[in-house]
Amino acid sequence: MRILALGATGAIGGELITALAPHNHEIHVTTRRERPSTEAVSYIRGDAQDVAFLREILRQDWDVIVDFMVYDTPTFHSRVDAFLGASGQYVYTSSARVFADSVDPITECSPRLLDVSQDTAFLAGDEYALAKARQEDLLHASGQNNWTIIRPYITFGEGRLQLGTLEKEGWLHRALQGRSIVFSDALMGKWTTMTEGADVARMIAGLMGNPAALGEEYNLAGSQAMTWGDVLSLYLDELQVHLGRRPKIMLQDLDSFCRAGSSVPQIIYDRMYDRRFDPAKIGKLFDLGSLTDCRVKLKARLRAQLQEGRFLPLNGRAEALRDRASGEHTPLRDFSDSKQKVAYLHYRYSPVSSMRVR
Repeated sequence: MRILALGATGAIGGELITALAPHNHEIHVTTRRERPSTEAVSYIRGDAQDVAFLREILRQDWDVIVDFMVYDTPTFHSRVDAFLGASGQYVYTSSARVFADSVDPITECSPRLLDVSQDTAFLAGDEYALAKARQEDLLHASGQNNWTIIRPYITFGEGRLQLGTLEKEGWLHRALQGRSIVFSDALMGKWTTMTEGADVARMIAGLMGNPAALGEEYNLAGSQAMTWGDVLSLYLDELQVHLGRRPKIMLQDLDSFCRAGSSVPQIIYDRMYDRRFDPAKIGKLFDLGSLTDCRVKLKARLRAQLQEGRFLPLNGRAEALRDRASGEHTPLRDFSDSKQKVAYLHYRYSPVSSMRVR
């Protein structure tokens, strides 16, 4: 197949290219930074959000376009016809965050937030879960059926280890530096489903070029779930072995935890829901028995991260608010630039009455 992968350099996209490369496909991947092409994969340098760059690529015909880009809804509306017109199959990456709260395991037919939420202020915006649902609707309304909607949920992989809404920079870095992991007691008992990026990539590969997948939606998650308290305990057990001590934990109420977060709707309209899935639909096209044990792979990924030790830049405001709550301090040398240092100093040490906390 002749495949165009837009933005396939993250936890799922990178694994997808690895899965596809041995199968003699012609693979082209857009990337904003220079990457060396190989015999199996050609990297096209450019920003797939740029209209002119995208228009040039879509002049060609593709058997499959798999799209990992994130768009606001008006932008996607302006491009959807071009995506469908340039490909035999357009694979649109949505998200299982589109779903509303559910006491039953989530299926592809479960209610979405866009359709059932009564929060008018939330619905007035284009938050990630709403944008993805609206863009799904645009595909349904396109009059075409050469699309496939995929809905991954929380994925982990190289450099990606989440705890609630926290990336590793917001919890693991603190633990390694002897500071408290600041989490919320409200999330501890909530169920979540985490899937290794490589497993999600294999599911996607099984849908690409498959006529049975056209005009269909698939949730890309297994049935193995755990609570966030279970996830935290797993991390702590591994860290205790690595450090020779058990990291400190501070559990906040939900409002306090949200103050340091960058996406409050993600907490309220996703992580505070029980997220368990019924994978029967994807199981018709993919061997669910081949999925790796989530707990085993999470431990392995954490061990690999501990060996590698690389972290993205820290957020000064978020670290300041966590330190303020725990009574701890982050050295300024831990921040990558002066802007983050200034943000840390302001939110950590300014009087509460003069501090704006969104």
